[in-house]
Amino acid sequence: MALDVLNPTPEYLAFWRERHVCTLTTPRPDGTPHVVPVGVTYDPEAGLARVISNKNSKKIRNVLAAQGSPTGPARVAVCQMAGRRWATLEGQAVIRTDEASVAEAVARYAERYGRTPSPNPDRVVLEITVDRAMGRA
Repeated sequence: MALDVLNPTPEYLAFWRERHVCTLTTPRPDGTPHVVPVGVTYDPEAGLARVISNKNSKKIRNVLAAQGSPTGPARVAVCQMAGRRWATLEGQAVIRTDEASVAEAVARYAERYGRTPSPNPDRVVLEITVDRAMGRA
């Protein structure tokens, strides 16, 4: 079921605050989907979903490769499910490397997942500008 990304239901927002392992789907250079488990945070006020990662990971390389392709920025999706509840956020992804963006993403991750990731000088943020939301929460 499609949802208004600017006005999601309280149940949908609550579901995105619960601790769940999610999936991230990025396009490989050949167009096929690359799906991996990740932690995701959702900031509905900013319209952003964030995934922290190592700058050398395949998911980050996929997003960076798409930025230089004729199709433009990578469209990606993050999804989570628990029983009959599910939620998907879609949008264009960019990679943030600046210290402030990484710190913000780590703090949000720590809040949602109850643990602060160990320091990683190679950490970056895959930031999704959400333009589509679906689910049943």
